[in-house]
Amino acid sequence: MNPQPPRRETPSPYPAATTAAEARALATTLMEVMSALLGLIERETELVRAGKLREAMAFEPEKTALSRRYVSAVGHLKASQKFLAQSAPDLLPTLHRHHDTFRAMLQVNLTVLATAHAVSEGIVRGVNAEMQRRNIPNNLYGGRKAHRAGPAAHHAAIGQPVALSRRA
Repeated sequence: MNPQPPRRETPSPYPAATTAAEARALATTLMEVMSALLGLIERETELVRAGKLREAMAFEPEKTALSRRYVSAVGHLKASQKFLAQSAPDLLPTLHRHHDTFRAMLQVNLTVLATAHAVSEGIVRGVNAEMQRRNIPNNLYGGRKAHRAGPAAHHAAIGQPVALSRRA
């Protein structure tokens, strides 16, 4: 059996903090970005719950910019984690608590968005079904009620499509 070569760590594209002041500034930046993103997400969630989807969609550019800042701050934090643990160990539990709150609020937002999506999909399906029902002619020649014919029972059971040719 061949031994595997040792794994080399991929260098982080984010510079690591090298001083305690940089580490604290990094933690502060991350908490500020999470707070700003949470505030924005809470406003978006309120608007979606109120059915004001156009207004909620207006937050998209700002949310994208804050999300990028968040990813960047997390990358810097990961690159600086060892130094942060040594120079400012009191910050790590605070960051973890703040991040747990952040994650919980994101979950609430995702649930609200999923619910709004399901409701809107149900409305669209209902409107489509009603339009299809209205397109069925009410009466045929001779005063008989019209009904939409479905596929023959043996085709429905097999799931095969039916093709008709109008050529004589």
